[in-house]
Amino acid sequence: MKKTNQKLESKKGHFLADFIELNLAVLFISTSGVLGKHIDMPVPTIIFLRALMASLVLYIYSKIKKFDFRIPRKDRLSLFVGGIFLAAHWITYFYSLKYSNVAVAMISLYTFPVITAILEPIILKEKLQRIHLLLGLIILIGIYLIVPNFSLKNDYFFGVSLGLLSAFFYSIRNILLKANGQSYNQSIVMLNQLGIMAIVLVPTLFSFDNSNIPTFLPEVALLAVLTTAIGHTLFVSSMKKFSITSASLISSMQPVYGILLALIILGEYPKWNTIAGGVVIASTVLIESIRVRNKPG
Repeated sequence: MKKTNQKLESKKGHFLADFIELNLAVLFISTSGVLGKHIDMPVPTIIFLRALMASLVLYIYSKIKKFDFRIPRKDRLSLFVGGIFLAAHWITYFYSLKYSNVAVAMISLYTFPVITAILEPIILKEKLQRIHLLLGLIILIGIYLIVPNFSLKNDYFFGVSLGLLSAFFYSIRNILLKANGQSYNQSIVMLNQLGIMAIVLVPTLFSFDNSNIPTFLPEVALLAVLTTAIGHTLFVSSMKKFSITSASLISSMQPVYGILLALIILGEYPKWNTIAGGVVIASTVLIESIRVRNKPG
């Protein structure tokens, strides 16, 4: 009995550490909205510089930690395709920010837990869990409560459409990682996908007016290091400890963190509906975390 209790306490301790790590990842990633809206540069150029800088940081870090850089031939294609989907996700999300605003772009993007819950069992041939669909739908209600009156006309409609497309790309990329990227160090996985993105987006340097690069280089560097190198690497790491759908649901705290960052940095005070939506989202995250924590095995 004593050993059983010790094992249970150890499991709870590991879960708490993993849960905190995942939420730190989400907090860091949530800075992308404010930074993406603020940086006045062509979106493909932002993503190119973001990928290039972050890959350099991860390369130096991986060299210092002496990680194994080798990727078996059988997994190279899936990592390459995942890198393309990640690039498509970032580009469509940043265009969504440009055409609408941070709140609308985040609302649209955070349909991805529902998309993931539907696609994951189909692609990975796993059993569909109805609880994930239910929690995903509740999250959508919470996100709607945060900004209930956005318009779907003109640029806003285009922004929402791009946000939804970004959510689809993100779901596919995460599922591919779950299927083929679990046996590698998370820094190496991100390094490979960021390197792929940087190479593919090199032509953007010659296709757009990039005269503003010096002005916004510090913000891009922050986006590359904090949001990407640290945030996304921690998120990839969390996929080894949670199902991709569980990680996606828990990461739906990002709109809440985004609102808090806007409050601290921009002085934007949330309205009652924003607080209500945040409570709904936080409740679904709490339910999912308790469900995962108490799951046998």
